[in-house]
Amino acid sequence: MRNRLFVPIALAALFLSSCNSPSNTTPSAAASDTAKIDGHPAWIMQGNIYEVNVRQYTPEGTFKAFEKHLPRLKEMGVQTLWFMPITPIGVTDRKGHLGSYYAVRNYTAINPEFGTMDDWKALVKTCHDMGFKVITDWVANHTSADHPWLTQFPDFYVKDSTGKPTTPFDWTDARKLNYENKAMQDSMIASMQFWIRESGIDGFRCDVAEEVPVSFWKRAIDSLRVMKNVFMLAEGNKGNLHEAGFDASYTWDAFNDMKQIALGKKPASQLDSVLAKVDTTYPKNAICMYFTSNHDENSWNKADYGTMPGDQHAPFAVITQTTKASVPLIYSGQEEPVTDSLSFFYKDTINFANYSRANFYTKLLKLRNSNPALAANASFQKLALGNDQQIYGFVREAGGKKVVVITNLSAQATKAKLTAAAAGQAKELFTDQSATLADGQELELAPWAYRVYVF
Repeated sequence: MRNRLFVPIALAALFLSSCNSPSNTTPSAAASDTAKIDGHPAWIMQGNIYEVNVRQYTPEGTFKAFEKHLPRLKEMGVQTLWFMPITPIGVTDRKGHLGSYYAVRNYTAINPEFGTMDDWKALVKTCHDMGFKVITDWVANHTSADHPWLTQFPDFYVKDSTGKPTTPFDWTDARKLNYENKAMQDSMIASMQFWIRESGIDGFRCDVAEEVPVSFWKRAIDSLRVMKNVFMLAEGNKGNLHEAGFDASYTWDAFNDMKQIALGKKPASQLDSVLAKVDTTYPKNAICMYFTSNHDENSWNKADYGTMPGDQHAPFAVITQTTKASVPLIYSGQEEPVTDSLSFFYKDTINFANYSRANFYTKLLKLRNSNPALAANASFQKLALGNDQQIYGFVREAGGKKVVVITNLSAQATKAKLTAAAAGQAKELFTDQSATLADGQELELAPWAYRVYVF
């Protein structure tokens, strides 16, 4: 969550005259850009998301500099690149030296800090040529404090009792947009259409989506899908966002529970409550984005060097990559890993040097991409392994494939007692060793241990 005057085509014309398992259908490896499964772009069903913080990714902080990392990310198995806002940042009431990416001054221009529009178009084309999908961050709730709309179209903004544009929350560098204004809605939709038409992106991650009316999201998403089979990700934690047309939403509940489990304050079984909420309050085809870090959590709340740090990280990351109705997120630098916060308003370059988690993530991402049992709509069965205070395990199945995941979410060694659902001949993902698993067999699990068996 945190300049040329732009008059959108739609607005000018006006003034001149919107995590479950519904089926066993899974995408093929070569799913087309227009194919859909359960209402979603087929390519996301076994996909993943990698969040790109352009400013901090390289010393230069530019599109061209980031492009040099694409071969490495491709080898790691990254599929969808989510770029944090690429639009110009406001100057009035700016926070810090460089300001917040989420204080947008112009919805149809490029932040000169990152390069030019031609640089962006070239980067998107290169990404597509290499097989990546590209989505960008979209800030529909508010603009910067000096967006041209404030003077050109003051009714586009919510006003306080004195008639001044209001500030959302404590974001003093921003001004809140008025969704009672139909012309503003049309302008916002036209701006989103601009990026699909002009640069061919594959969708949007929508900032603070719950703060924007669901009725608007439905209008916007319907209009975008006339143009392209876009993937839409909502920063929100409510089922009605999916009803508006979003493919995926945030699993804040899961993330917050994982933090508490890592501290020993909640049992591993607490994760069941997250699945129960999705099952009972979300549409049947909803996809949930699971994560152990993102730009907000890293910059403000010490993820994941302070929450789920060190050895604790891996079992929770495994769950985000393999659990029910999921699409997993990796934030910039988690493969290094980054062991400090990245500044939000200043230059704070990631020091890529060792990529010590890259092999870990590569195994997970490539398994997900190749095995239909990890598709978002593959079946899910919780395993009763004993000691659910510490152990969390489950089976995913689809297309004749099966994956069994067993984790110890605690700082104490324990044993897992297998059931018939986990029995058979398998290969463990991280050791590449064959295993014969039997009903009643006990597995020794060290603190924070994890096993992924591929059948």
